Amino acid sequence: MSVTICQSMGFVVSALGIGGIIASTCMDQWSTQDLYNNPVTAVFNYQGLWRTCVRESSGFTECRGYFTILGLPAMFQAVRALMIVGIVLGLLGLFVCIFALKCIRIGSMEDTAKANMTLTSGIMFIIAGLCAITGVSVFANMLVTNFWMSTTNMYQGMQNVQNRYTFGSALFVGWVAGGLALVGGIMMCLACKGLIPEESRYKAVSYNASGRNISYRTGPYKTGSGYEADPKTRKGVGYEEAPRSEDGRRPYPSKYDYV
Repeated sequence: MSVTICQSMGFVVSALGIGGIIASTCMDQWSTQDLYNNPVTAVFNYQGLWRTCVRESSGFTECRGYFTILGLPAMFQAVRALMIVGIVLGLLGLFVCIFALKCIRIGSMEDTAKANMTLTSGIMFIIAGLCAITGVSVFANMLVTNFWMSTTNMYQGMQNVQNRYTFGSALFVGWVAGGLALVGGIMMCLACKGLIPEESRYKAVSYNASGRNISYRTGPYKTGSGYEADPKTRKGVGYEEAPRSEDGRRPYPSKYDYV
């Protein structure tokens, strides 16, 4: 029962994490304009991975996508790639995990196969969570670097050169979602150990001699000295039998008595 609960909880937590990663990737608030020195403004800017938006005080919002790929920074494209890889691995992990659930019986699937599928999905969830956390952290590092560069320019009298941007809500969603996917993957890996069946009995193996049927019978072993004469000793060429006495015994042992 504990294995089933651990596996089910890992599936639910991982599903929430993958859903959060998808939502974070699609959100536009990855970076928002800093309003610390200008709390009252008619225009508010925020940017995402796929487009940049401008919201006016009247409530009108206009968004424009990035119509270039080569013109974007390399780190920005790396963040995109990490988030996409995390989503793909997470969806594949969910698909595999559905068939690996112990509460779902599909055909004659053994517990060993379910354990392998559970481990595979857990590893996928862990990698997906790490990709999401890494991508969000790289973007946050870019924001911090640009923020302090903009702050330096402001103190040098060039405050109108560019706006400062700070963390958006999508970053926090991505961090939480990546952590959920990571925890769910660990739970799936722990549940895999309990799904492996324990070999408590050995399988019986029967041997059949070729050419004739031989049956083996268990019984007490009969010990001997090793010097008993073989009653079925075959006579061959050169066999010489020692002379016997009247009662049928040999007066002296022959060399063939030990064969």
